[in-house]
Amino acid sequence: MKVPLTVSDFLRRGALVYPDRPALIDEPGTAGTLGTITYRSLERRARGVAIALDQLGVGHGERVAIVSPNAARFGILFYGISGYGRVLVPINYRLNADEVRYVVEHSGASVLLVDPESDEALHDVKARHRIVLDGVDDEQLFAEAPDDAEPAFWEPDEDATASINYTSGTTARPKGVQLTHRNCWLNAAVFGWQTTVTDRDVYLHTLPMFHCNGWGMPYAVTAMGVPQVVVRKIDGEELLRRIDEHGVTLMCGAPAVVAAILDAAGTRRAASQPIPGRDQVRIVVAGAPPPSKTIERVEAELGWEFIQIYGLTETAPLLTMNRRPAEWDDLPAAERARLQSRAGVPAVGVQIATDGSGEVLARSNHVFAGYWEQPEESAKVLVDGFFHTGDEGHIDPDEYLVISDRKKDVIISGGENVSSVEVEDCLYQHPAVAEAAVIGIPDPKWGETVKALVVVRPGHEVTEAELIEFCRSKLAHFKCPRSVEMRDSLARTATGKLQKFKLRATYWDGYDRRIN
Repeated sequence: MKVPLTVSDFLRRGALVYPDRPALIDEPGTAGTLGTITYRSLERRARGVAIALDQLGVGHGERVAIVSPNAARFGILFYGISGYGRVLVPINYRLNADEVRYVVEHSGASVLLVDPESDEALHDVKARHRIVLDGVDDEQLFAEAPDDAEPAFWEPDEDATASINYTSGTTARPKGVQLTHRNCWLNAAVFGWQTTVTDRDVYLHTLPMFHCNGWGMPYAVTAMGVPQVVVRKIDGEELLRRIDEHGVTLMCGAPAVVAAILDAAGTRRAASQPIPGRDQVRIVVAGAPPPSKTIERVEAELGWEFIQIYGLTETAPLLTMNRRPAEWDDLPAAERARLQSRAGVPAVGVQIATDGSGEVLARSNHVFAGYWEQPEESAKVLVDGFFHTGDEGHIDPDEYLVISDRKKDVIISGGENVSSVEVEDCLYQHPAVAEAAVIGIPDPKWGETVKALVVVRPGHEVTEAELIEFCRSKLAHFKCPRSVEMRDSLARTATGKLQKFKLRATYWDGYDRRIN
């Protein structure tokens, strides 16, 4: 017997076994907040979304885009859209109107759902149906369906696309990563298993839901009836308050989230205030390899368990996990932290290798189906049964993967991918810029920050502040350079190609790897 694996399986079990438990505890005080809804209500509302889309004439396979920070409505849409045969397109709410418009048009989304905070900025971004998630415009979309009301039948297909997640990389425009139901299902099952998700957990949504579907953790915790606390904006003290109020045991986030929590904990400690979660919280971190000292501080100052994972949007994302085994328990804290700073060992069902150039290759059921409408780009990374990650690394004798550099022209700042090519394209639009190279440089808070190296055209003058503001007028702010350095020339090969490894070298001097 073979039963198709679809994301609806996770909600079906959560609602069946834990119907009266809190499922989503929405951010209070925001437009359209749903308060606390149970797993029974979550299932009814997801079904209601599918029925409402039927009534709008949105067919199976059509794309539904959402631009929103974390919200209970977003959690419902994982199931109300994908679970009933349509394709979710989660869009980074930090993008500007032109960037959002590109994703909506490239994906062919027939429905655009917009958070009230983004409504004015995205006023001119259109789709066949445009709905504001304010509790009024979307009232019918999120109404609970009666128990006997069913959406139009969709034949479950585990190879169908569940979501298209746009990610920056080697091209100026983001690419749409097609994650199938099978990708999402197996990623969530393995991720939940290896982080020991149980029905006794309480999950804090610090990771953006748009980011690779919250790494798939929302699916895993839903299946186990875990109460999920929604956080829209990252503030270290507020996170500690929520952890204390709700008894949080599990969260995921980028290194910048860890830094914010450590800072807030330091302030509490100076004021002789308690720090919640000791011997209770597990924090899963990815986006960039954190320094070993940060890992040591999480365990010593917070008393939390630190788990590192490595992956990409194209791999749904889980490839490797570094969770402290029992054999390390008696090691000195600094040595444990050093060992935990590696990317980890392959997750169940994942094969990791490196090629002759040191590029990390992966083979797994988590690997995506290809880039939406970009078969040539897909063919570049899916070669001979392996996905080419664009990251450079090596495998230690004990099978732990260590990431040392990025072959792809991508910078990861605060957990968000920034295409250096896209930023360079923007800089070249300024009349004073003759040459531009964009690189990532180490930063203690964000991991990496964007730096531009610029050669000014003869007869022109421009300041650092002017170039930064120029970029901010055209790009999402998180992509823009935080610093600009004027150069007389940029290092190039004999054929004219920028030698970014040379341009980066000075800033990474003293680091044992070229990512942070």
